[in-house]
Amino acid sequence: MTAAPGNDLIRKFTRIVGDAHALTDQFAIEPFVFEQRGLLPGRSPLVLLPGSTGEVAEIMKLAAATGTAIVPQGGNTGLVGAGVPDASGSQVVLSLRRMNRIREIDRASNTMTVEAGAVLQDVQVAADNADRLFPLALGSQGTCQIGGNLASNAGGTGVLAYGNARELCLGLEVVVPDGRVFDELRKLKKDNSGYDLKDLFIGSEGTLGVITAAVLKLFAKPKGREIAWVGLSSPERALELFSIAEDKAGSSLTAFELINDLIVGFTVRHMPGTSNPLRSDHPWFVMIEVSSHESPDHARGTLEGILAAALRQGIVDDAVLTASIAQFKAIWRLRDNMSESQRHEGFSIKHDISVPVAAIPEFIATAGPKVLEEAPGARIVCFGHMGDGNLHYNISQPVDGDRDAFAAKYREINSVVHALVRSFGGSFSAEHGIGQLKRDELLATEPPVAIDLMRRIKRAIDPSGIMNPGKVI
Repeated sequence: MTAAPGNDLIRKFTRIVGDAHALTDQFAIEPFVFEQRGLLPGRSPLVLLPGSTGEVAEIMKLAAATGTAIVPQGGNTGLVGAGVPDASGSQVVLSLRRMNRIREIDRASNTMTVEAGAVLQDVQVAADNADRLFPLALGSQGTCQIGGNLASNAGGTGVLAYGNARELCLGLEVVVPDGRVFDELRKLKKDNSGYDLKDLFIGSEGTLGVITAAVLKLFAKPKGREIAWVGLSSPERALELFSIAEDKAGSSLTAFELINDLIVGFTVRHMPGTSNPLRSDHPWFVMIEVSSHESPDHARGTLEGILAAALRQGIVDDAVLTASIAQFKAIWRLRDNMSESQRHEGFSIKHDISVPVAAIPEFIATAGPKVLEEAPGARIVCFGHMGDGNLHYNISQPVDGDRDAFAAKYREINSVVHALVRSFGGSFSAEHGIGQLKRDELLATEPPVAIDLMRRIKRAIDPSGIMNPGKVI
């Protein structure tokens, strides 16, 4: 553990960014030290808000010389405690929120160069204004930042067609722990000149360096996007529907979300402006999006073909296609508010898991009884990105149950679900990362060779251990 910086060192850090951008008042610091679920409260004597890569480099040089622990932070929307300090009070938070410029949009290269503090939604809008698409889409897109998206290798609803954040990044600018700047802001789609070092920093959760800027891939905007909301009887039926959708839409299939009735009920009950697009009740729903580069009619025709085939085979019980832009947005609003709606139903034990797509129905069927044996009366909330195998398999406390008693079962239920995930050849961290919350499980379950290699990389790049200590590895 590193020592807390004294007043003299705090003054040295402050001189780098200026008095207005160095926070020492604990009331002002509070939003930077608590992650949104309240599971991992932290403390910090200082929050720094640099305005340039040069200032980040000076901060890291001083941190390296003095052995000061630095916690890089984006929008602080993470769910595993990767972007907040621990409770020791010795770690300095480095917030990138002031570094939010969009440096360049290159339409010919289909790239955008942005600073790490740029809010994801602002990047989406800037791309749209340039008649391009940046396809990363998350429920927290109004507050999360590109640097955090890359540091956590964010996923979201567009992975099926466009890939994770890693696949959407061509180049990076990173300040490494000794203060040097790794400048790889290249727009190249082909570059085999040695190890791909940028991929070390993407997904490293700030443990190897501070991402300060990135070159992002842009795409042609679809000329038509259509959504269907489908009611069906089981995940097995959803898998059959997915097979039809892939066959008929191919790369035009841009979202395929599996959703159980419980989370739809939570969302409609607690989130204003949401409603179930179908009047009839169903145990399971699927949201399908098709995007066409030809025309709106082509997108709609493709989606109608998918549903017609599924209806003929008895796979789908009911379905509705969006009839207006307002209805299209309403369905996305329903989907985007699902995570938030769970807060209103008491304590939730969350799992961000992935298994092979073909194994999803069996996983769901097997996991339910095991969870209820451990926590009778618990409510299983299951929704997520079936098209890429990623489910948010969350367990809400029983109705009128004791919150604290249920919360005490966190580790036990995690163990049950994650053991089952491993038996299916899956991952207990599909898109949220490791941070503090899942660090012990990573160390206990990953192959020893993998852990050894990760530790060697960490020691090679951050030999003093000042870069986001206590996270990941």
